[in-house]
Amino acid sequence: MIELGKITSEVLSLPPGGRAQLAEILIQSLDEIEDNEIKSAWLSEIQQRDEEIRSGKAVCKSADQVLREAREQLRCMK
Repeated sequence: MIELGKITSEVLSLPPGGRAQLAEILIQSLDEIEDNEIKSAWLSEIQQRDEEIRSGKAVCKSADQVLREAREQLRCMK
């Protein structure tokens, strides 16, 4: 296995454009990990909400009602 110190010194010897490209690749690889974690969390949340709606535990409102209530609350804030 290659040592981190050796990789670091080799990377730092690259021209600025090469370092920038490498940095972008490394950042994108971290974003992929975060994206998968976020997707997994959202999927869990969606499944939980779906279960609550189907079981009747959650009370749903129409979009018209939600917008009407939001407008009323915004009027009160003025």
